[in-house]
Amino acid sequence: MKKLLLAAIATALMSTTALADTTLKLVEVITSPERTETLKSIVGKFEAANPGTKVEIISLPWGEAFQKFATMVSAGELPDVMEMPDTWLSLSANNGLLESLEPYLAKWEHTAGLTERALELGRDVNDTAYMLPYGFYLRAMFYNKKLFQEAGVAEPPKTMDEFVAASEKVAKLPGKYGYCLRGGPGGLNGWVMFGATMAGSNKFFNDDGASTMNSEGWVKGLTWVIDLYKNGLAPKDSVNWGFNEIVAGFYTGTCAMLDQDPDALIAIAQRMKPEDFGVTKMPKGPGGKAFTTIGFAGWSMMAASQNKDLSWKLIETLEGPEGNVEWNKRTGALPVHKSAEKDPFYAGDQFKGWFEELADPDIVLTVMPTYLEEFAFFKDSLAIKTTQQALLGDITPQQLADQWAEYLTKAQQKFLAKKP
Repeated sequence: MKKLLLAAIATALMSTTALADTTLKLVEVITSPERTETLKSIVGKFEAANPGTKVEIISLPWGEAFQKFATMVSAGELPDVMEMPDTWLSLSANNGLLESLEPYLAKWEHTAGLTERALELGRDVNDTAYMLPYGFYLRAMFYNKKLFQEAGVAEPPKTMDEFVAASEKVAKLPGKYGYCLRGGPGGLNGWVMFGATMAGSNKFFNDDGASTMNSEGWVKGLTWVIDLYKNGLAPKDSVNWGFNEIVAGFYTGTCAMLDQDPDALIAIAQRMKPEDFGVTKMPKGPGGKAFTTIGFAGWSMMAASQNKDLSWKLIETLEGPEGNVEWNKRTGALPVHKSAEKDPFYAGDQFKGWFEELADPDIVLTVMPTYLEEFAFFKDSLAIKTTQQALLGDITPQQLADQWAEYLTKAQQKFLAKKP
């Protein structure tokens, strides 16, 4: 009896030690000080509910995140859970890095409360949930009411032509510009939106897999963006601007218009009076439609994790209604739970532009071809390099379009060849 008791005590002590030594690694890649603090808050609740388990948060700066994560993969330094952008999902899943969340979702009490779009996009690769989206990023147009009034712009532009006209008026003011151009990391959305809007279609490929991005309409759209910059309607140094720079360019009054997701609202609302800015729908093109990009990001479990059940518990905490709404209120994404739509936070005027877009049949929500393995490199490397070359006049809009079409055609035809 004594031996059995001693053995039981020893086993308990060993299990307690093992529990205390359990550390999960979590990588965030769309990083900002506000996001990291919010993440720490939610993770703290997970740690409190799971005594002895600690979470090490590794924050990668967004502008370098793709390269830094690739280095981690090469070195075998994989986390347990990571923030997964839509553009990385296919590459990561198809290379065996991600664990299927389907067995966990089948038993989760909150799965039925997720929006259909959340589950659909999370299963973007092989109809398998390799990621659970935490929110959607939908572009709308911020505009500076005070600058508009000063420049004699009566109302926010409804068309691409009105957008240029408003920009020209604002640019006549000393040191002011019409548009906060994102020429650096993360700028692809703007090029795709304006390209598709001028083309009148968001069709990326023909049936044979050939890219449409060097078609006449797309080239017109790419030229339109380049001309904004060349004609002085965007700041000269915006050729290198990323997220933080364009948002700062708007709230400091350097430029009057900014296309961004709700996450930009956080910094802007902290620094501008509500009556000094508005959010409206993206301008429409010659065909009467706008093609507004909608992106998403979420949490994935790495296949190499040695603590999968605990990793799912962490994802549960992050993705449950309480954690998800707390996260999105601070990060600006539109939440994935149906119940969140009733939250008073999202009923205010500040979200009006995004909900108007969702209700407008002439605004076509556009998901970029993130299912392609090659898309992550295209977005985070090739697109940045080539658009900067085009803005600086080193290549023509047609050459820009041709390089994109060549790369994406190869990727799409490879994808089609693998389909059963």
